[in-house]
Amino acid sequence: MIPGKVRITRDDFDPGQILQEARSGTLGALVSFVGVVRDDGIERMDLEAYEEVAEVELARIREQAISRFGVSHVDIVHRIGMLKVGDHIVMIVVGASHRKAAFEGCEYIIDRIKESVPIWKKEYTAEGSRWVAGEHE
Repeated sequence: MIPGKVRITRDDFDPGQILQEARSGTLGALVSFVGVVRDDGIERMDLEAYEEVAEVELARIREQAISRFGVSHVDIVHRIGMLKVGDHIVMIVVGASHRKAAFEGCEYIIDRIKESVPIWKKEYTAEGSRWVAGEHE
């Protein structure tokens, strides 16, 4: 079994801790991606998910990355709930023997999350709110 986890949470997470927990003597590369709420005119955002389906889809994406790129570790943590500018949204950690597989696996995972995981984003601005396609755009 390949180490790592898939988790949807309303709680913040510590990227340093997740990265530290992924370290292993068998991994030559750890690639991480941390998505955060950026200040592009929004005040906050609300992320909603069909949690049971989203977790299954995240696990499926994780398994695809493992088989496609031969990576040895995958963590995916995605937040839901009301988030403000600067808050963490998602973290992906991919470990492999070599950097190319880790980079490719990480990019593959974030791209698939945007395409198929049932997580929706509503942005709030001074003018009101709107639903946005693709939670990481």
